[in-house]
Amino acid sequence: MSSAGKLEPIQRAAVLLMSLGESDAAEILKHLGPKEVQRIGTAMSQLADVQQDQVETVLADFLNAVGNQTGLGVGSDDYIRSVLNQALGEDKAGGLIDRILKGANTKGLDTLKWMEARQVADIIRFEHPQIQAIVVSYLDADQAAEVVGQFDEKVRLDILMRISALETVQPNALQELNDILERQFAGNTTAKTTDMGGVKVVADIMNFFDTGTEANVMESIKEVDEDLGNEIQDLMFVFANLADVDDRGIQVILREISTDVLVVALKGADTALQEKVFKNMSKRAAELLRDDLEASPPVRVSDVETAQKEILTVARRLADDGEIMLGGSGEDML
Repeated sequence: MSSAGKLEPIQRAAVLLMSLGESDAAEILKHLGPKEVQRIGTAMSQLADVQQDQVETVLADFLNAVGNQTGLGVGSDDYIRSVLNQALGEDKAGGLIDRILKGANTKGLDTLKWMEARQVADIIRFEHPQIQAIVVSYLDADQAAEVVGQFDEKVRLDILMRISALETVQPNALQELNDILERQFAGNTTAKTTDMGGVKVVADIMNFFDTGTEANVMESIKEVDEDLGNEIQDLMFVFANLADVDDRGIQVILREISTDVLVVALKGADTALQEKVFKNMSKRAAELLRDDLEASPPVRVSDVETAQKEILTVARRLADDGEIMLGGSGEDML
């Protein structure tokens, strides 16, 4: 990191938090959800060789941004989220994150979102399949995919089929489930959301499966209900669908993807998608990317799939944040 201008937004957020010290940083991170804490934690753990001028620039930019805000904006969750931004990754911040978790407002079903997939799977492993489906549908799609992946093929299929048929959950039933988890985690909460599940939720979860698992699950679903399988497939967003994203959306995505990941991902892309990427870069950047693609050695299919999944994860996060719009293979919008 030789220049402050070269710091990515997530790195700038990490520098800011590290500059504040543990106590103040913990207070800010308490306002974030599990994913945001993981992303910030990863960026903080990866900071290295940060120059004094970089720190000064980050702090000056932050103070300038605060100075341009009204009193209504400062301190709100939306403002905090905007300043800290988001990035991909796993939580590596150790003790700091532990202190945050102890003070975080996570109770009932929400507590599960802070857990490892294997822990969640172990908690619901011997519950009724309908309870398993409700819990999985409550989780974010990427975490849900990891949880479902902890079960054998038969149970996995049963859970996904039940989620696809799930539309609403009675408040008292959801409250009872929350109460059970609260007693287990010694917390308290109330049931606020009752709309859960559905075909779209299954499609979102399957988007995070690896290619082999995705193909096997889809085949199993179609054997049970071919129309349902086709409906799920239409709602899924795969790497090739990036060709349908508008130019502005592609530009936003590219700003958050490293060149190394992009080169590997495009190794498995068709010419149309490659050209879509090239035209949304500067002429010089596009030329360098073309050269990198041509000069790079052959890569394993699994590496290509991993790189593409990483880009798709970024794209889905940006879509969830309302920064871009993704069109699935069907007419529905994510």
